[in-house]
Amino acid sequence: MRGMWKRLAATRLRQLWRQFPAVVILGARQVGKTTLARQCFPKFPYCDLEEPRLRELFAADPTFQVESRAKPGLILDEAQSVPAVFASLRGIIDQERRRKGRFLVLGSAQPALVRQVSETLAGRAGVLELDPLAVAEVRSGLPKRDWRQLWLRGGFPDALRGSHRDWWEAYLRTYVERDLPQLGVSAEPLLLRKLLAMLAHAQGGLLNASQFAASLGVNYHTVQRYLNVLESTFLVRKLPPYFRNVGKRLTKSPKVYLRDTGLLHHLLNVNTLEELERHPSRGVSWETFIMEDLVRRERLAQPHTQFYFWRTAAGSEVDLVLDRGSERIAIEVKAGRGDRPTAVRRLVGAMQDIGSKRAWIVDQAKGSEPVRSGVERRGIEEVIDWLPP
Repeated sequence: MRGMWKRLAATRLRQLWRQFPAVVILGARQVGKTTLARQCFPKFPYCDLEEPRLRELFAADPTFQVESRAKPGLILDEAQSVPAVFASLRGIIDQERRRKGRFLVLGSAQPALVRQVSETLAGRAGVLELDPLAVAEVRSGLPKRDWRQLWLRGGFPDALRGSHRDWWEAYLRTYVERDLPQLGVSAEPLLLRKLLAMLAHAQGGLLNASQFAASLGVNYHTVQRYLNVLESTFLVRKLPPYFRNVGKRLTKSPKVYLRDTGLLHHLLNVNTLEELERHPSRGVSWETFIMEDLVRRERLAQPHTQFYFWRTAAGSEVDLVLDRGSERIAIEVKAGRGDRPTAVRRLVGAMQDIGSKRAWIVDQAKGSEPVRSGVERRGIEEVIDWLPP
């Protein structure tokens, strides 16, 4: 059965629906945008504008098509396929500007869609970025999966059913051969696969585009362009360093991650949990898994939080900094037990540097416990449903 997981983003979607005439759901292909929209608004007409007949109808007369279908509301999937729809939406919304909750616009190709929203629907549409599934979502519903399976397979719904390796291979082929050309990106498939493999082996490291370019035999600007596309289509995260005037030499390059561990493991040729436990990249894979799970839930609970890492030239480091504006929370992720005295002392020193009064250490051990003033160690079972208030 498809779409039987209860998405945490549903609450945020309904909040935006009450605030704006339109809501735009962005996310990678097959992350569950359509399922979320139809679950939350089952009575709304649904139009997939990549379907040739509908695309032709909407391109010929977008205002008529929208107005004739928009009762009680309307779901427009892959709306960037018909750019003229956005001007029509703006005109229809402006006729009854105070009326909220009318149009739900879905899209995977973020650059084109964001441009249309920013240029045409500014102030008229709220934006929700839908991430892959979090652990709290997949441990209930159908099929039930525990965190170990999510870590191995990744959070894309269809990767959690059947053969995840076959699914990821088909996903990448479609992404390179169909999705990127639709974005106007003329990427050489073999070159892009090599870049993705290099990113997998450099997971969680500082971005060095020049080194990637030299290894691939292309120029620096080509690699940067590909990385920007991978980031804007939700496959890559560039985590920027946090800066605070503390008089220390700080790392200035972002760290780069493949956002979903299922994609990471596919590119690393990891098939099973047993192989993952023995793999040299186990530690950084665990770091990615925990970091992304926290980010996915934090962005829904605290939509304006900014995410960073912290590292000094002397080696002091924090894996993830949640900057909520009024406070910063430092998070250190450990594949083994994380409360060793040396590691705790380094974390406390980093907290002072970044102005953080609270910190977590997340590891695979059981239970939770305070280890220093403001520092708490939590095992994964204790963070699945919990974020600091």
